[in-house]
Amino acid sequence: MQGHVTVDAVEERCVLVGVITSEITEEVAQEHLDELQFLAETAGAITEEKFVQKLPYPNPRTYVGSGKLEEIRQYMKALDIELIIFDDELSPSQLRNIERELECKVLDRTILILDIFASRARTFHAKTQVELAQLQYMLPRLTRMWTHLERQKGGIGLRGPGESQIETDRRIIQQRIALMKERLRDIDKQMMVQRSNRGQLVRVALVGYTNVGKSTIMNLLSKSDVFAENKLFATLDTTVRKVVIDNMPLLLTDTVGFIRKLPQQLMESFKSTLDEVREADLLIHVLDIAHPNFEEHFEVVNETLNEIDNSEKPTIIVFNKIDAYQPPLAELNEPEEDIRTLESLKKSWMAKMGKTKCVFISATDKENVEELKQELYDEVKAIFKVRYPYNNFLY
Repeated sequence: MQGHVTVDAVEERCVLVGVITSEITEEVAQEHLDELQFLAETAGAITEEKFVQKLPYPNPRTYVGSGKLEEIRQYMKALDIELIIFDDELSPSQLRNIERELECKVLDRTILILDIFASRARTFHAKTQVELAQLQYMLPRLTRMWTHLERQKGGIGLRGPGESQIETDRRIIQQRIALMKERLRDIDKQMMVQRSNRGQLVRVALVGYTNVGKSTIMNLLSKSDVFAENKLFATLDTTVRKVVIDNMPLLLTDTVGFIRKLPQQLMESFKSTLDEVREADLLIHVLDIAHPNFEEHFEVVNETLNEIDNSEKPTIIVFNKIDAYQPPLAELNEPEEDIRTLESLKKSWMAKMGKTKCVFISATDKENVEELKQELYDEVKAIFKVRYPYNNFLY
């Protein structure tokens, strides 16, 4: 079934496809394909080529035009490539038409992300969330799974079940979706009890684009051993640790990373995980300063946060990976070593991106971590004073 497609252990070779529309420039389209390549690598695929076509909007039948699709078909046939990945979510008819034209495995951005989530899920909670998202993606795409029935000949014993089989399969999936939702409701109740049992400590949530170093910062502040890896969506399970900075206790939560074009199925099935963000008193928004598109990542995360919870929360912006930062050529009017110093970064335009103070650190090198701890201490203390104005034992 399509919802459970997983990339084989042996690395598959693939091509990537995107479009340049009136809303997307060529530069942005290439950046999106670069990220799609990273997603493919995370899933275990090797990208051989990227194809881009300029269109007013994606072709409703085959995403790209017939000429471009033929060009892709010839390229894949010549190099014996059997996997193609599109940078947007394809409709059921687009998937069916493209498979018919290319006769290969066709994935879109959504199922690729779901596949990565499935491979990363470790706990029963995460596995249930991912399975629900996969089933919701698969349900409207069932018809293309039964095209083999069209080739069956008539005759006694050889009449294909046709649409009746599709309806049977649809009922099975709908029943499975209902079961997954019921399980998640039970898990949500358990997690609500857990959150209520955490007392009245200030809750702090680490948020940010995927692969910006949230888990590394979590390990640094909590002195724990949360799994961290230089891959997209290294961790899916929400981790909560008690942290004490000087005499100030707090609860620190590491959340799943965000990404552009985050599948709606994941937003729905990961509701309980996102509840940690909704109920947080303070957010630490982590940015990868070494990534050339960190400004866009900043906007993507903010937009997602507004969808989750549009209330204004105090936020600390943390620019991580300053050890790997390379200034753009336009900023190299001064010696590069001067621009990269901590003091220069604090005076740069980046320090003014947020409404609150920005902190520049390197979590791996543990550079300037004390300033982050001090800023975190001050913010948590301010929240505690408002919440418990007559409790002076902590301040």
